[in-house]
Formats: sequence, structure tokens, C-alpha cells
Amino acid sequence: MIPNYAHTVTKRFLEYVQIDTQSNPHSNTHPSTEKQKNLSNLLAQQLKELGLKDVEADEFGYVYATIPSNSSKQVPVICFCSHVDTAPDCSGTNVKPIVHENYKGNDIVLPDDTTQILSVKDYPYLQQHIGNTIITASGNTLLGADDKAGVAIIMDMAHYLTTNPQIKHGTIKILFTPDEEIGAGTAKINLKKLGADFAYTLDGGELGTLEDETFSADAVTITVHGVISHPGYAKNKLINALKIVGEILAALPKNEFSPETTDKREGFVHPTGFEGIAEKASVSFIVRDFVTSKLTEHENRLKKIAETVVHNYTGATMQFEVVEQYRNMKEILNQHPHVVANASEAYKRASLDVVNEPIRGGTDGSRLSFMGLPCPNLFTGMQAIHSKKEWIGVKDMEKAVEVLVNLAQVWEENS
Repeated sequence: MIPNYAHTVTKRFLEYVQIDTQSNPHSNTHPSTEKQKNLSNLLAQQLKELGLKDVEADEFGYVYATIPSNSSKQVPVICFCSHVDTAPDCSGTNVKPIVHENYKGNDIVLPDDTTQILSVKDYPYLQQHIGNTIITASGNTLLGADDKAGVAIIMDMAHYLTTNPQIKHGTIKILFTPDEEIGAGTAKINLKKLGADFAYTLDGGELGTLEDETFSADAVTITVHGVISHPGYAKNKLINALKIVGEILAALPKNEFSPETTDKREGFVHPTGFEGIAEKASVSFIVRDFVTSKLTEHENRLKKIAETVVHNYTGATMQFEVVEQYRNMKEILNQHPHVVANASEAYKRASLDVVNEPIRGGTDGSRLSFMGLPCPNLFTGMQAIHSKKEWIGVKDMEKAVEVLVNLAQVWEENS
């Protein structure tokens, strides 16, 4: 830990998680929910109180701020980024965080819903927090560690650097984004205003994880057009699009090709939504793989399955639409190896072994990397995210603050 420093990360985290910032995937506004700005505005106020420069909470819910350089060197501008929104998967209203000091390894029954029980059996990582402090929600909501832990860590880092001016660093940009959980975290970002050369998201899990590789991702929509007829006089006329789409889903492989049957570096195709009427019905899929070229292979296989089903219904037609979502950020980070190397050195100085694993998902860092801002992902400690059992260890958050301080110094020293 940072010697002789009274961390503020826990106090900040407890404050932030009690502010409802749940995003809404069905909204067409930016941000998707106005309430996200409640936290954005608070963060901007607190950053101003810390003495940061260029602080702004904009109309879209983004927060920008600058810690000016105190180095005589020309240091690349780095950015630390986290998102303020929480996932739509589980309620984020009236979050009541509970601090469990000196955790003893016992089961934790969450008081507002006693069916919600945290156990070492289900969450082995709890063993690494025996004797330390962990934080949970109360049983009716998620906690919001994803990603208010990242927000609190960055804020504590800013507090440390502004109160310890002897620590040499270049210009550091701070960015807080809305709507990451619904895939719109970079939709209205102003990279020119941000003015960073490289970035790091604080949106990872276990202590020591350093993620520089994500899935590449597409979305697919299959739309089936049937032939409509009055059901009372439909014999040999009606072709029900709903049934055809149902057959397409039933024809998908049962033991592979899906998220529930794959792990590690295996890709998948996953149906996520179904809607329609007898005349016209559609099903939505996400397609994921670490090798971008394999997305086309998965999509061609899916298309062939669908076409085989539709072919059995004379008069029915099908549309197959592919939309690019994001790409594996490693394709960009491999062009800038010092970005990950500097992070690895910062981990080492914090006495951490680097755990480098690909993310079976995506982050804002994926999109930022392909927008011209190379951006790996650092740990926060968050666990059981998007659920009522979400929890986090205080020592992990404090160690993440130490890593950020180290990282700022590594960039300055290596310039």
C-alpha cells in the first residue's frame, strides 16, 4: 500500500454506489437516463475541489478533467477512464452498501433478501479477503462496484497526486463516461477535448489482472417474412413467420457454438431477442470471437442454418443483417507495446504478479483503441457483477490506487 496515506477510496465508493445511475438500453437519448448526470455532476464538483483543471460535466453525462504535469519532461498524455452507469440487469435503486470488517470466511446472508448468500464455495476469491474488509449490497439490488469502484479509485488517485506534489508525472486526463453497460459509452465522447495519447480503463476484476485483449463482436438480425392469411381460412395458405424463427432457434447446435458451451478462447453465437407476429418475425444474435476473421465463419454458419429452415417453406423469405459492434483491442495495442509494458511495471512496483487474460466481452477500451486511443483495462477488484451478490474488497481498491500512482510515475520516468 502507499505508505503514510489515508485512502479516500472506500468513503468515495460508499457515497457513489448510493446514487442511482442505471442505464436504459431502450432509450434513444444520450445519456440514456438523466439520473446518470447526478453522479457526473457530483464528480465534477469534487474534481474542482481537488484543484484539477479543465473540469467539465457536459450535456451528455461525460466528465472531463486534467491533472497538469509537474515534470520538466515531454511526457505522453495518459488518461484514466471509468463509467458511471450500472447495468440494467439488476436494480440499482436504493442501494444500501454494507461494510463487513475483518471478514472471517463465513457465509454472508444479505439481510434484505435472505436467499442471497455469499459463500466461499461459490466465490473462492473471498478466501483472499479473510481478515480484511469487503463491501456488499443488502440483497435487493446490485452493489454498483461495476464500475463505481473504478470511479472511486481514479478519484482517490487524483486526491493523492494533488496532495503529494513531489510525485513526478506528466499531464493526466480523467474521463468518466455514461452508458457503457448498454454499449454506448463512447457514443458522444469528444476525443479532441480529452486530448490524451494513451488511456487505461479501470473496469476489471481480480487483483493483478491486466487485460489487453477482448472479443471482436458483431450483431446479427435474422428477419423472416411469412405469408399471412385469416386463420379460419389458412389451409395451404398461411406461412407463420413466428414458427419459422422458432425452428431456426431449435436448429442451433446444442453442445457447441453457444456461450453456455464455450470458454477460454472459443467464440460463440448467442440469440438475445425475439419479436414479431405471424407475418413477420425477427431474432437478434450477438457473434463473438477473439479472431476477427472467425466472425464471418460463425455468421456464414448461422446463415446456412437459417436458410435451410426457410427453404422448407415455399413463399417465405429471409433477411440476414450484420452490424459491426467492436473489435479486439489487442490488434491496436500490439502496435503500442509500451502501453501494456508500463502498466506491467506499475503492477510490479506494487508487488503484484500480472495476470494477463483475454476478456470474454468488451470494454470502452475496445472502442477507444480503434478510435485512436490505445486503451487496456486494469483491475478494480469487483466481483459477481450485475447481480445482487456483487461485492468488492477494500484492499483491492486501495492496491489499484497504488498501481495508478505508480503508472503515472513510470510514464514520466520512461519519457
